[in-house]
Amino acid sequence: MARILTGIQSTGIPHLGNILGAIKPAIEMANNPNNDAFLFIADLHSLTTIFDPNIRKEHTYGVAAAWLAFGLDPEKTVFYRQSDVTEVCELTWDLCCSAPYPMLANATSFKDKLDRLSDVNGGIFIYPVLMAADIILYDANFVPVGKDQQQHLEMTRDIASTFNNRYGETFVIPEAKVDEQVMIIPGIDGQKMSKSYNNTVNIFLPDKELRKVIMKIITDATPVEQPKNPDTCNVFKLYSYVATTDKIEEMRQNYLRGGYGYGQAKEALYQTLVEKFSKERELYANYMNNKEELDKKLKIGADKARVVAQETLKRVRTKLGFK
Repeated sequence: MARILTGIQSTGIPHLGNILGAIKPAIEMANNPNNDAFLFIADLHSLTTIFDPNIRKEHTYGVAAAWLAFGLDPEKTVFYRQSDVTEVCELTWDLCCSAPYPMLANATSFKDKLDRLSDVNGGIFIYPVLMAADIILYDANFVPVGKDQQQHLEMTRDIASTFNNRYGETFVIPEAKVDEQVMIIPGIDGQKMSKSYNNTVNIFLPDKELRKVIMKIITDATPVEQPKNPDTCNVFKLYSYVATTDKIEEMRQNYLRGGYGYGQAKEALYQTLVEKFSKERELYANYMNNKEELDKKLKIGADKARVVAQETLKRVRTKLGFK
């Protein structure tokens, strides 16, 4: 059985792009009986950019509620909050002492900020080492990553290999599991849906607020009576990810025929989102109103994760001469 590990940033409530491109595929992966899945909420990583503790806590709960609402089973999956297993912090220091400066200075997460070094904190610089600790602390065999994260996984492999070469076999060397079919979900402005672009669709918003967001989707100025190109329309693209095959074809024909306005298409998209995710929206709201239940479920995962983490640290401490 292969152990697969992936982390979820707690920098905001998961949006539609996160749900379709990451959450649903990861839950499907976790439900595969051939996989031993570790899924964690990376709240320690958020310290580099989020400085309000209340925001961090709310985002962490929101991420947990979203994953659970979409069917993640904490009994079958090791689902935990990163900060609940503090062994990762000790391992991060141990690995920092095996991570050469040039490697860390070459990390994209650091290089992208070289033009504003006054905004760079130590956490940003050693971000790849904490990521490496997240992975090798749990003897992960495979790590699902997007193409933009492959560098960090290679750094993890290098750090773990350096430690093994210096102190003897200690860590499992993880492999990247790159999904070439990752969905790129457009935001309301047509760019990739991303919190950094402020163009997301949060399906967990109350009905009126969600409808307001959908009505802001950018379209061209083609008059209602004129035919429209569905393949270049943001509304149609989003609709095609959530509607049934027959409804998608029906909207396509409406676009091509003319006499069908973008406002009508947006209304259809809004109604589809509300209907398709009605169960998940209700579960999410229930979890967010019962955070003690979220803590309980996250503790189940943290207790299981800690058992593995402590075994790894025993090996590390022995190799380093601490025990």
